Amino acid sequence: MRTVLLRIASVFTYSSMATIGGGAIIGVEVWKAAVLAGLTSSVHVLEKLARAYADDGVITTEELNAAFQISTETD
Repeated sequence: MRTVLLRIASVFTYSSMATIGGGAIIGVEVWKAAVLAGLTSSVHVLEKLARAYADDGVITTEELNAAFQISTETD
């Protein structure tokens, strides 16, 4: 459980860091941009975990890792 919480904190951090600069450019307060980006990304991970759990009542290691995976697909 501790590992999952640390991974969610990591998602929050790296997502918010990417948005801080953009928010500053358009006049959004830095902390608001960071919180919004971090929460959005964290909830996205939690949604993936909830979907995996809803399928069969179990979250496997593969499903857990997939929830945290950054999509690198290109069209």
